[in-house]
Amino acid sequence: MKSSESTQAARIAVVILTYEQKEMTLECLEHVLAMVGAPFDVVVWDNGSHDGTVEAITERFPQVLAHLNPENLGVASGRNAGAALAFDRFDPTHVLFLDNDIEVEPGFLAELLDGFNEDTKVGQTQAKLRFYDERDRLNDGGGCQISFWRGTTIPVGFDEVDQGQWDQRRDCISCGGAMLTRADLFRELGGFDSKYDPVGPEDIDYSLRLQKTGHRALFIPEAVGYHRVSHTFGGGRYSEEYAKHKARNWFTFLLRHAPLHQKLGFFLVSAPALVLRLIVREGRQGNFGAIRGMLRGVIDIARGGRTRQ
Repeated sequence: MKSSESTQAARIAVVILTYEQKEMTLECLEHVLAMVGAPFDVVVWDNGSHDGTVEAITERFPQVLAHLNPENLGVASGRNAGAALAFDRFDPTHVLFLDNDIEVEPGFLAELLDGFNEDTKVGQTQAKLRFYDERDRLNDGGGCQISFWRGTTIPVGFDEVDQGQWDQRRDCISCGGAMLTRADLFRELGGFDSKYDPVGPEDIDYSLRLQKTGHRALFIPEAVGYHRVSHTFGGGRYSEEYAKHKARNWFTFLLRHAPLHQKLGFFLVSAPALVLRLIVREGRQGNFGAIRGMLRGVIDIARGGRTRQ
């Protein structure tokens, strides 16, 4: 790990979003507060929990700024609100957005910060994630691989045994809640786009928008975390509301970022197959709400909802 005047002078805010996951959040904070090599402050934004998360944090970790919001703002807006609180209290130069289901290694933050020494155009750094319960397997070995025409976003090296095959610093499309970004760029870009509330893919969208300004997103394999891959929206079920938002947000993402030939490939080839597969899969399980939700999401887009560029 190198050092420079710019990173030595960095002021970092760690922003963690939580909802109804008290014990998981407390465990996450234990590891976050053990990070070394760079000074930082921590903000936990609670998106309307009823399980006493904020009270438990305040009692066990009084150095953490924990805020309970009266309602669930969604992922993008919740992260933005946590960042706004961090900007107001700590005036950071960089913001680390970290999911509350990730256990970080002690040098995690220092390695992510070191990535900004590579080039003045680096605006974002991305960690390597292994699975929490299978610590030799990769959850994310270098950001997101997007195939617009197939309708897929898959992390690099997903589910591979980590043998160092992806351990080179390289440009990436940052995904997931384990990324550090420059605070000035975050503000300039308006943060995460609330069009993607309540859930995804606001993180990938942010990375693509950042790169369109001429900045780089850099994968840092030395920054390692262990991801439980938990979901809170709809209790992790493929519900009608989840299916609606997933369909609507994918089309918003596709229309904004995909080149024309991939848009055509998706609409002419993959979309019919994906819809048929969902109908068969969820129909066999009697989950007709998911089918209705998917159709509602498509109808929303057809009527012009959430498609602004």
